[in-house]
Amino acid sequence: MKTFDSEGVSIAYLDSAPTVAAVDSVPVILVHGFASNVATNWVAPGWIDTLTGAGYRVIAIDNRGHGTSEKRHDPSMYGGPLMAEDVRRLIEHLGLAQAHVMGYSMGARITAFLTLKHPALVKSAVFAGLGINMVRGMAGTGPIANALEAPSIEDVVNPTARTFRAFAEQTKSDLQALAACIRSSRDPISRDEVGRISCPVLVAVGSEDVIGGSAEDLAELIPTAEAFVIPGRDHMKAVGDKAYKAAVLAFLERYR
Repeated sequence: MKTFDSEGVSIAYLDSAPTVAAVDSVPVILVHGFASNVATNWVAPGWIDTLTGAGYRVIAIDNRGHGTSEKRHDPSMYGGPLMAEDVRRLIEHLGLAQAHVMGYSMGARITAFLTLKHPALVKSAVFAGLGINMVRGMAGTGPIANALEAPSIEDVVNPTARTFRAFAEQTKSDLQALAACIRSSRDPISRDEVGRISCPVLVAVGSEDVIGGSAEDLAELIPTAEAFVIPGRDHMKAVGDKAYKAAVLAFLERYR
């Protein structure tokens, strides 16, 4: 992992060259979900190997507060628009003119903010693990923050919050940093705003994903979007799905 400075915050990233002849001079940037990291969201499920093996340079960012990036405990240091600027600064740090950008769950929200604020930098976007709930926002973050701050997982009785706490422990995350992240300003993305996205978009969400919501419903709001429903998968199990990978490769091939 390498690092760069994003306005005083140290951000880590992985930069992997294609393992076959490059098919596109435009790289793919990967933005992981809440409480995850590059290793868990992209390396372990085989995404880095899949994309580099298909001829893409792949750059994966550890979001602030996650993985090996700097961890702050102040909620004002987080939020989708601010974290999107970390991705923008990474693009500039690497001297890239454009990138294909794929985000999963929280990473999809970050990608949407990046695409809206800096459309010239995004050649195509994949919103994965987040469908129509992107414009509905995430409710009930208080119990999740409380679960992350609890002395022990045994003190957490809310089943959804307990799942987040268990995942955060599995990824060996800084629990206080994650609590600050989820307590941050939940900047909304409206239906009108996503309708202004002009680059090609693939919305890929599991058929059983109640956290992300419908892929088709979000894609209907974006004139340039298409939906792919990952069959039989929920929010957690969709990440490394073979059909999801095949859909992304086919999408990138059309827009390289």
